[in-house]
Amino acid sequence: MRYVVAVAETRNFTRAAERCFVVQSSLSHRIAALERELGVKLFARSSRRVEATSAGVAFVAAARECLAAADRAVADAAAATGVVRGRLAVGVIVTTAAVDVPELLRRYRERYPDVRVVLRSGRSDELAAAVRDGELDIAFLGLPEGERPSGVEALVLDHDEHALIVPAGHRLAGATRIALREIAEETFVDFAAGTPARAQSDRAFAAAGLVRDVAYEAGVVELISRLVVRGLGIALLPSAYARPLAADDPELALVRVLDGPHRLEYLVWSRFNPSPATRAMLDVLGVAAGSRDAG
Repeated sequence: MRYVVAVAETRNFTRAAERCFVVQSSLSHRIAALERELGVKLFARSSRRVEATSAGVAFVAAARECLAAADRAVADAAAATGVVRGRLAVGVIVTTAAVDVPELLRRYRERYPDVRVVLRSGRSDELAAAVRDGELDIAFLGLPEGERPSGVEALVLDHDEHALIVPAGHRLAGATRIALREIAEETFVDFAAGTPARAQSDRAFAAAGLVRDVAYEAGVVELISRLVVRGLGIALLPSAYARPLAADDPELALVRVLDGPHRLEYLVWSRFNPSPATRAMLDVLGVAAGSRDAG
């Protein structure tokens, strides 16, 4: 079941084998044997693509539930003896600033060395959905002001405003503060349309009755900053993340935006029976497992 789930999630037998720490031939053989036993094909395969069939989709959904129950049984048995074991899946957005995630994971591993921690980065909406579906145990999100995660326990970690980053030679590089109307005619670099990270800026311009030109879309901050340095556009980023970015790069300048976007950073976890490993992480963070942000 773990092999099938890994293939379904990676859509690649090689990457699935790497995730499961087995050779690809062994993984492929076991899945083929399972398909013969079940009498159905779980995956449609070609030399370039792997996709779950309708039978595969149904199997994967049930397999995830079985694997989660098995992992919980092992973890609960260990917790009863005072030892925290099992697996902790953590989701994080690339602009997390409220928590030093690498340092947090180091402290967690130091206290709970028997827990296998896996880390996944992604969009806030995708990570929140993964927590709701049980694919992740906890996640660190960033959402536009006024938008809250649904279906999960949520705790506000920080409230932040966006700042403008421009090339060092830009006309606004020496400004102390500006308004959105002063930059509405500029060319922008931003995250992909439809993502929570992009929505933060889009809503601020819409609220101000302004339209802007986003010519370049990127999924990572490093690419956004490089495009800005090359003079291809300017960008709005959460100030807690943008400040150190600009401080470390003399080719960038930071400008405060008076009526710019705001975001809230959240910690979220499942409402349904958090695992011992999850409760241990909440303890490291100083959060009670049953607490909920009143927002």
